[in-house]
This record gives sequence, C-alpha cells and structure tokens, in this order.
Amino acid sequence: MEALLLGIYAFFVWLIFIKFKWLPWNTTSKVTVVIIPIVALTALVLTLNVVAPSSSDVRVFKYVVNVLPQVRGRVLEVPVEPNRLVKKGELLFSIDPTPYQNDLNVAKAKLAADEAKLAQAIAGLADASAGARTLQEQLKSANAQVRALQPRLDLAKTRVRQNRELVATGAGDRFALEQAEANVIDLEAQILTAQANESQVTQQLSGIVNGELAPVAAARAQIATAKAQVDSSRADIANAQWNLDQTRVYAPANGYATNVQLRPGAIVVAMPLAPPITFVEEEYQIIALYAQNELVLVEPGNHAEVVLPTLPGRIVKAKVDSIVWAQGQGQMALSKDLPQTGIYPQAPGRFPVKLLVDERDRDVFLAAGAVGSGAIYTEHAAMIHILRMVILRINSITNYLVLKLH
Repeated sequence: MEALLLGIYAFFVWLIFIKFKWLPWNTTSKVTVVIIPIVALTALVLTLNVVAPSSSDVRVFKYVVNVLPQVRGRVLEVPVEPNRLVKKGELLFSIDPTPYQNDLNVAKAKLAADEAKLAQAIAGLADASAGARTLQEQLKSANAQVRALQPRLDLAKTRVRQNRELVATGAGDRFALEQAEANVIDLEAQILTAQANESQVTQQLSGIVNGELAPVAAARAQIATAKAQVDSSRADIANAQWNLDQTRVYAPANGYATNVQLRPGAIVVAMPLAPPITFVEEEYQIIALYAQNELVLVEPGNHAEVVLPTLPGRIVKAKVDSIVWAQGQGQMALSKDLPQTGIYPQAPGRFPVKLLVDERDRDVFLAAGAVGSGAIYTEHAAMIHILRMVILRINSITNYLVLKLH
C-alpha cells in the first residue's frame, strides 16, 4: 500500500515539476519533495496503527473434548469415521451392556421385594390399629360390666341381710337365704372377673410410645424402615440405569472425531490418561493478538476483518466481542523464592482480542489452528480505514501464491 501511495505521489511530482514545469526543479524543491512523503507516510502509518490496528497473528481456536466413557467395558461397535462431520447426539461407540443390564435387573428385583415388605408393614399397621381399637372396646365393655354388676351385688347383699333377719325370727325360709347368699357369691365372682379383664386391658393400653400404643408405634417404625429400603432400591435402579445408559457414548456437539484408534473388542476405562476418542467441536473462536498500546481505542462492537491462508481471496467479517485484559505475566507463581526479574526482564506479552464472526460468514469452515492476519476498525478517523482495508485485501489475494521451489 505504501508503494502504491509513493507511486501516485511520484506521478504527481513528475507532472508538476518535469512534465508541465509548474514549479522549478531545484535543490529546495527536491528536498521538499523527499521530506513530504516521509513525514506524511510516517504520520499516516502511525495514525492507522491506532485507529485501525492490524495483527499478523490471528488464530482460530476450537474446543477439543477428550471423549471418555463413564463405565468400564468391552467395545462392541465404533460407527464413527475419523474426520467426518458428526452431528450432536450421534453414536460414537458402544460398550457391552450385559453386566450393567444384569445389575439393573437385580436392582428391580430388590425393589419389588422391598415394596412387598412395605405393603406388609402397612398391613401390620392396619392390624395394630384395629387391635388398639379392639382393646378400647374391651375396656369400655369391662367398665360397663362392672358398673352393671355393682347395683345387682348391692341388691343381692340387701336380700341376704333381710332373709337372715326373717330366718332369725322364724318367719323366713332358709332356702331363700341360701339362694340369696349364692347370688351374692356369683355376682362378686362376675365383678372380679370384669375387674380383672379391665385391669388386663388397661395394662395393655398403658404402653405408649410417641403418643401411640406400642404395637402401632412399632408398626409405623417398620413402615418407615420399609420406605427407606424402597427409596434405597429406587436409587440403586436409577444408578444402574445411568450406568447402562453410559454404555452408549454420543457426540457432545457438532464436530469431528479425530485420532480414532478405538476398535471393537478393545477395553475402555473411565481414565483421562488415555481417551479413546478426541472430538473437535465445529464451533470456533477467532482470537487476534495485539500489543498493549494498539488497543487504546479498541472497544467491544468495533468492526473487524480477518484473512486466512486457508481462505485465499476471502475477507471474513467480524466484530470485537471482548478484550482479554490478562496474561500469564500478570500472575506470580507461588514459591518460597523471591520473584525473578533479573537484568533482562521478559518482554511484555500481547493481549488477545476475541472476535465474533458476522452472520453472513458464520457457516464458513475455519480449520482449528489456522493462522492469518486481521484488522480492527475503531470509531476514530474512519476516512483512512480504507487504507487498512486495501492492505488486507492485497494480503488476501497474495494468499493464492504458494512460494516454494520444491
């Protein structure tokens, strides 16, 4: 671009001083002609580097996922092909599900047994509650019997006393006296029996636990234990089902499976040291690295353009998403030694700028690791942005050239 500007400038100098000789071509004009382009180009380039900063280090990053199984087992199938686009949710590989299916069946059988125990405990609570109600009825019956027999006993004792008085005066019948005495004895026996029943029922009702009869409390405790066992069995089923589901490993996103060395018959384990498949997501990020003073006027939302050797002749439109104002030199490692600065301090690093590709170029394939150049156009001095655009487009066209002799 600078050569083009110099060529245009030289053409006008030739017209003015040589062709039409509008100005004299002397020492003063020669010095002036030389100084003007030097100062102008220097000012233009320095201004352009601030209002439309460029970077020769623009990189394409993609998320790389080491696909690991959550369970151990023998691989049955690997339907995925290396370096072929895989949609999210497609099967990558499957593991023999037999042992995990067996675990699920065992857990289901245990749940059925525990649910049967819970039903039995609930029935036991119903029986205990019914037994408690029966005891209450028996207590009421015994109390009522004692209250009913007591007046009859008092009447029988009165008749015994009256018959004794009559027999003593010779006016009474001894047989009637003996019958009255027998009635008293019988009634006393009945009252004693009713009182014994009442005492027995009262003793049975005296066992109270947490406001309930002991048999009812025991039945409720059995129900709680049975429910806990049922919940545990259901958790075992969920865990067994999860393990069974993990025998089929699916693509976490749209992308490409690389380094696929997995084959049917291999044994895989849930260890990150040796992932069976490396998965590269289709979604990408573009990062441009800039020196610190180049980002003075850059703000999120500024327009940007990127050119890559993998896409010669193409300009990828983008916008500034954010500036990562952090780098490794801003972190001090934990150590018992003092930080090392030395007489040769490390040169300051560059800060990454994250770029978001515009919608029209969103579907363009960008290879992970591709490196190119780009520029950011700030809101300042927009009239000279055209120079940066021209430079980028020249770079994009030169990407068609493969400069090697072998």
